[in-house]
Amino acid sequence: MLESIFNTTSIYTSIPLGTAMLTIVISFILGGFVSFTYRKTCEKSTYSRNFFLTLVLIPMVIAIIILLIGSNVARAFSLAGAFSIIRFRSAPGDPKDIAYVLFTMAAGLACGVGVYGYAVMFTTVLCILMLLLNFFNIGEENFSQKLIKITIPEDLDFEGVFDEVFEKFTDSYQLIKVRTIDLGTLYQLDYTVTMNHKANQKEFLDALRCRNGNLNITLALSANGRE
Repeated sequence: MLESIFNTTSIYTSIPLGTAMLTIVISFILGGFVSFTYRKTCEKSTYSRNFFLTLVLIPMVIAIIILLIGSNVARAFSLAGAFSIIRFRSAPGDPKDIAYVLFTMAAGLACGVGVYGYAVMFTTVLCILMLLLNFFNIGEENFSQKLIKITIPEDLDFEGVFDEVFEKFTDSYQLIKVRTIDLGTLYQLDYTVTMNHKANQKEFLDALRCRNGNLNITLALSANGRE
């Protein structure tokens, strides 16, 4: 067993050119399908052309690596040592992007080991599932919950001061945070509110401005929104 690990010449097998080209072509096509699915299901605000192109390349890279390794254990250890010196750094992104990366790696792995039929089958099925989940908005919130941040002067008693406005324009509301800003001269109140579907957002903000002295008000698009 030890001899089979360290004797690289005895276990070397050549890669047929036709097989290599077929593997690269199929992995490229599958990467294109996954990238197209990513483009259709990704929000415009988070879409990245670089990530789109990366999804096209990953299956080919993985397939080529698997072809080069084959059944050579020593070659696999050498490749692992080479990749261990690489450091990847990227900004945190959409968790769904991780699924797409794993998706393309699986497609490349299937092509690399030569099971092209299975690679095409599971890639097609998963792409269709992703498109259907996106089309039917599975998991999307069906209510208008928003985060609103209201700045008030330090001498204003914030307890209940906006209750009348919230009861008029929202279905529910909750004060989740109170903090001081501008060296303690102002307060900032953070509320989560479920907007009434008939409410006018401009009228809602105008009613709040009349009570907070026309200071800053931020209405986020969702409860997880940031300034």
